[in-house]
Amino acid sequence: MDNDYELDLDAVLETVRAGDVLSFRFVTISERLLIDNRFSALDSPMMKVVQRAASAKERFKSLKVLRPRFRLPEKITAIWWPRYVDALVESGVWEALIRRMEVNGFTNAAAEMQPVLDELRCLERAELHRAIAGEGYQTLWAVAR
Repeated sequence: MDNDYELDLDAVLETVRAGDVLSFRFVTISERLLIDNRFSALDSPMMKVVQRAASAKERFKSLKVLRPRFRLPEKITAIWWPRYVDALVESGVWEALIRRMEVNGFTNAAAEMQPVLDELRCLERAELHRAIAGEGYQTLWAVAR
């Protein structure tokens, strides 16, 4: 069950439609979904699961490594996603991400983005399993083994 954190879905969708570089921060996993909507004749937009950066400066450096032919953006918009990964799909945010790339001529965006969604789901399932098993987590009660 997803939590009850307030989420301004309209603001998230507007950011997805307008932002050049986005980073989704999830409540269930430490990895981030990094999206760079910029493209050129040589480079298509990028969507990638990346490790958490220690600082904004580190994220900009990692983006430069990932996208060396692009200038650094003025900003990277971080979106806190306080729900499960599947809620991206259920809320229409994932579809908006696909549409953003398709509008720019990348008609195969849905197929190319599916492995990224699958990776996020797999990471989340593994983390939830660790939480249930108590691996890396402290419980409030004794664990019977």
